[in-house]
Amino acid sequence: MSQLDQLLLNFKFRKNYDKNDFFVSSSNFYAFTLVDTWPNWEKNIINICGERYCGKTHLAEIFLKKNKGKLINLKTENIKNLNDLRLFENIVIDNFDKNIDENYIFTLFNFVDQNNKYLLINSEKPINEINFDLADLNSRAKNCLIAKIDKPDDELIKVLLSKSFSDRQIIINNKLIDFIAKRIARSYGKIFEFIYKIDEMSLKKKKSINLKTIKEVLGVLN
Repeated sequence: MSQLDQLLLNFKFRKNYDKNDFFVSSSNFYAFTLVDTWPNWEKNIINICGERYCGKTHLAEIFLKKNKGKLINLKTENIKNLNDLRLFENIVIDNFDKNIDENYIFTLFNFVDQNNKYLLINSEKPINEINFDLADLNSRAKNCLIAKIDKPDDELIKVLLSKSFSDRQIIINNKLIDFIAKRIARSYGKIFEFIYKIDEMSLKKKKSINLKTIKEVLGVLN
């Protein structure tokens, strides 16, 4: 687990996975539209990819709520359990990576096709760019519909900052939000690490955050 993961694990973000709480911008428009327009998909297996903390899990939760959904834990699932998925129409794999049971994934792809199910796979890297050992899985992965979430644009950065500060009851005016957005790295991880650091300082100093504090935290992160 990375240092950032450990920090955010202990940081009580308000996690509201309702559709209305997902902010749509140019960075995530295509991925959101795919989820929102289900079941009118060109293919029944889609892959939403993007860096960590970019909103993939939020979209997966929206997808699961659309119909009877099932989140698969790749650490515990196996081929013998596939029949249990017949009860569900929407299936999600979150945090997909190369270290998986390739035979299980290939069999799952076939199961989804044969039983008219829908599968959403979240990953950091597009699955059609992963070099699987199983040749048939490489072929199937290249046939999936890929939706990439790009780095946050200015509008999304400001929304993420404003909402997270509001959830933490940290008062920062719009001018300071604009100042931060112009200088912070375009990385979801860096944005949330910045929020964590600001929250930490706010609690220690027990006063509102000023420009000096913001510059100090930005200097450390950048």
